[in-house]
Amino acid sequence: MTALSTARSTPSIFGGVMIIGGTIIGAGMFSLPVVMAGAWFFWSLAGLVFTWFCMLHSGLMILEANLNYAPGASFDTITRDLLGRNWNVLNGLSIAFVLYILTYAYISASGSIIHHTLDELNVVFPPRLAGLLFALAVAFIVWLSTKAVSRMTAIVLGAKVITFFLTFGSLLGHVKPATLMNVAEQSPSYAPYLLMTLPFCLASFGYHGNVPSLMKYYGREPKIIIRCLVWGTLIALGLYAIWLLGTMGNIARHDFIAIAEKGGNIDVLVQALSGVLNSRSLNLLLVIFSNFAVASSFLGVTLGLFDYLADLFGFDDSPLGRLKTALATFLPPMAGGLIWPNGFLYAIGYAGLAATVWAAIVPALLARASRKRFGSPRYRVWGGNGMIALILLFGAGNALVHVLSSLGLLPVYK
Repeated sequence: MTALSTARSTPSIFGGVMIIGGTIIGAGMFSLPVVMAGAWFFWSLAGLVFTWFCMLHSGLMILEANLNYAPGASFDTITRDLLGRNWNVLNGLSIAFVLYILTYAYISASGSIIHHTLDELNVVFPPRLAGLLFALAVAFIVWLSTKAVSRMTAIVLGAKVITFFLTFGSLLGHVKPATLMNVAEQSPSYAPYLLMTLPFCLASFGYHGNVPSLMKYYGREPKIIIRCLVWGTLIALGLYAIWLLGTMGNIARHDFIAIAEKGGNIDVLVQALSGVLNSRSLNLLLVIFSNFAVASSFLGVTLGLFDYLADLFGFDDSPLGRLKTALATFLPPMAGGLIWPNGFLYAIGYAGLAATVWAAIVPALLARASRKRFGSPRYRVWGGNGMIALILLFGAGNALVHVLSSLGLLPVYK
């Protein structure tokens, strides 16, 4: 009877898929067509598929290691125990940097898109204040519970998927094959611009902070959590492909240069699409979708940061303990959003650099150390040492690409 009762009380897989999918599919997707304009559609799609494969398996490696610890143990506990203090400090700094900078990016994005939305209704509202109020609303939901985030993310992601298909069903109907194939350019070059897109691809598949949250939510149920990761990431990959097709099939390649020069924030891209399509109803759908995209990603990322900080500082799950965690989670990025409201594209790029540590390199090292100590009795990622080596190379390669790009040693489409 106890086993039957426990089985019945296990949360639905749908909630986990929504947490993963909602975390991935969000404001970060708006950076993709801008930074991928140089590589254009087919090369960019290849980069996304390769990144999806590596990021899925690095997440599974985190799960493999996490299953050997009690539900609620996050990266701080697992990394310190398996890899030692030095790796734990480096990993902790990278996690905090990535999740904080993504939270800041989504505050920046929410402010710009809410400002743009209200501007369409002839309502003047400062973007800084819009981002601040939106962050406070998300903070309240995250403070309530993981279940509250799951339910709200399910609602927001469901609404986002509906508006996505309404928007891009119409958007795909406007796709011009000549624009997508870039026939206007004579002897265009694409491949040299692929490398610089990889850190953005990596940042756009960032869900790894939610793996410990899922184990806390479901318990030691690897089959359920694996399904959540696979389906959540596959949904993201499919929607990204449709998004690239819809944007690159409507905006000419050279027009993305001006969008990037304006900072690449969401409102700039939405305005560019609106100008090309010249459709009031489609513009409204695109604005609504943008708001849902920011909200779902914001919820997922802040949940991962919230759980990590709670584990790091030892805050309990009482209302007061969750309030302390919420303050530590939201105050720093909210201050950044007030001081630098237009740093969305730069923040996503730097998140990709730091994410290589905790979303690729550390997961591979955790899987290797976990197998040596525990033998992975509950679950082991397929591929053996070869898969571990691939994920390590993927992470190191992304870091190198970002450094070379920052030094101006990689070609930039301009």
